[in-house]
Amino acid sequence: MELGCFDNEQRSWIKRLFLRSGIETRCSVLATGDEDQLLSPRRFYPAAKSPQDRGPTTAQRMARYAVEAPILAEKAARSALENAQIEPERITHLVTASCTGFFSPGLDAALIERLNLSRSMRRIHLGFMGCHAAFNALAAARDAAAADPDARVLVCCVELCSLHFAYGVDPGKLVANALFADGAASAVVGRTASDGDGPWQLSDFSSCLLAECGDAMTWNIGDHGFEMTLSAGVPEIIRRQLLPWCSTWLARHELELPDIAGWAIHPGGPKILTAIADALTLGPQDLRFSRHVLAHYGNMSSATVLFILRQMAGKISGPCVAIGLGPGLMAEGMLFNK
Repeated sequence: MELGCFDNEQRSWIKRLFLRSGIETRCSVLATGDEDQLLSPRRFYPAAKSPQDRGPTTAQRMARYAVEAPILAEKAARSALENAQIEPERITHLVTASCTGFFSPGLDAALIERLNLSRSMRRIHLGFMGCHAAFNALAAARDAAAADPDARVLVCCVELCSLHFAYGVDPGKLVANALFADGAASAVVGRTASDGDGPWQLSDFSSCLLAECGDAMTWNIGDHGFEMTLSAGVPEIIRRQLLPWCSTWLARHELELPDIAGWAIHPGGPKILTAIADALTLGPQDLRFSRHVLAHYGNMSSATVLFILRQMAGKISGPCVAIGLGPGLMAEGMLFNK
């Protein structure tokens, strides 16, 4: 509310929006550890000088992304390597994903340098796919591992959503301000002989471009950051179209919705979670991991589903499903197990 030129009615609406977001804490690379956690973000985002002021340019935001994204990605990747008990030199493939920034040489080159990975490894970067990019990253990693028994694939998703804080009074952009956060998550994918409480087994992936809603959710490059449009009709689209796709996909594996032991639903926001629960007849227990991550971390775009998988580890036995939605509207699903 301090940054924009809002009237009293708008300030009241913004307050209600944030309080109903389902989020208690979020992180930002702009909070640098100063005693006042908002001091550094205020330097980057000065108060608007007029109602037309839109804050830092996209070039300024991307310059900060190029500095901060490799640092956060390295932390996540090192944690994944340690958890997998694998040395960096054994990694054969690198898959990176981000929709909140561009620079070149990019995240892949930065991670090769920072982690001392092989300079001749295979690399894939998934850019600008949105909240479901981790599904595509994990699918690419699984395919690489299926093709080569010796493949060890490092997947790293990093999103710095707070660099796209939007000035102005557009309701859709203010909703994005309330929901999105910074975060990075990483995983190692490969063939394994582990059993018991071992790693997740990635069984299958599925995609569906929902019909006649191409403008319901978009993510575009503007002059003052990347800009999200989010239609108020998205929850109703989910209620109408999600179940037929999900049921048909699971049927190919001789599964029905009641057979699923655990759900990793990307928490796009409280209304999105509720709509998915309505569509698939899920109860509060099915959404507990998603709501926990939303409350403690916010919507970190592509990194979020990996945070949910970490929460589920050791607590679920049996077939599990992850679902994420992104611009398009595109629905992505992952079937996984222990």
